[in-house]
Amino acid sequence: MTAVRSRRERSKQLIDEYLLSEHQLAQMYYYMLLARRLNERMLALNRQGRAPFVIAGAGQEAAQVGAAMALKKGTDYVAPYYRDLGVNLVLGMDAREAMLNLLAKRDDPNSYGRQMPAHWGHRERRVVTQSSVVTTQFLHAAGIALAAKMRKDPIVVLASCGEGSTSRGDFHEALNFAAIHRLPVIFFVENNGYAISERTDKEMPLEHVADRARGYGMQSAVVDGLDAIATYQTVAPAVAQARNGGGPFLIEAKCYRLWPHSSDDDDTRYRTKKELQEWARKDPLKQFRQRVEDDHIFPPSELDEIEGRVEEEVRDAVEWAMQQPDPAPEDALGFVYKEL
Repeated sequence: MTAVRSRRERSKQLIDEYLLSEHQLAQMYYYMLLARRLNERMLALNRQGRAPFVIAGAGQEAAQVGAAMALKKGTDYVAPYYRDLGVNLVLGMDAREAMLNLLAKRDDPNSYGRQMPAHWGHRERRVVTQSSVVTTQFLHAAGIALAAKMRKDPIVVLASCGEGSTSRGDFHEALNFAAIHRLPVIFFVENNGYAISERTDKEMPLEHVADRARGYGMQSAVVDGLDAIATYQTVAPAVAQARNGGGPFLIEAKCYRLWPHSSDDDDTRYRTKKELQEWARKDPLKQFRQRVEDDHIFPPSELDEIEGRVEEEVRDAVEWAMQQPDPAPEDALGFVYKEL
């Protein structure tokens, strides 16, 4: 009995250190797992010839979920990039909607079947629709943050991208503008080690993307993007600071892309099987589960229940979405030109 009480006391102490409740930790595992299982099923549909294209965030779920959980849902804005399925799930997207997006169905809430898969957007959830051209969302984020500051609207904007995007001019223009005007925006870089096929050391002369913040007089941080809890603990105070007038923040989450760049990519041409195996042992989902089990936050049975629920949701989403209608051909030109 004493040992059980001791474990419970230690568990409560750890939860206090996490800065997250048991419910939030359970939600964190749920969202990461749902993102991974959806991506797995999406890739399977692609290989079956049922889905044209998949670009996944496998390996980056901890960074995405940890960052998104630091925001106020329905209040703060997000300007995501194409791998950010985990971010969208935290903000309210469900498995069925994710599958509608993959299959370009008429009722896809992101673009109603008008954009490629993983082009996110949702007005009510304050997810800014994105372009296929990377990093343009950083400029949009700065603009939204400027409008919020002018209106004295206490919101924060989170803009995310991969580290390859930081070589584009849009990235530097957005940081410079946000720093000058001390805008409430978090620039969140998910550094997965590769800009498609090029390693980070071929993309930039610095070890950390976050080091670039010094050129703009901006605060920055580097965090282990394989650790959802550490990511949350890093992003949450930056969000609070930005909301209270403290200006922008550049955060770099070090993670790893476990899959090829997309369903059309052959990553065996630029990275070895040994490298992939080494990183697979650091899988953020496995790390999270091991940590909360070792810390006696959850018994294995509770985590197994979450996994079972996720499997059922994904199975249902695929079966349901496959039956939904495609966009009507005559609607192709709608919302393109002004209709008189």
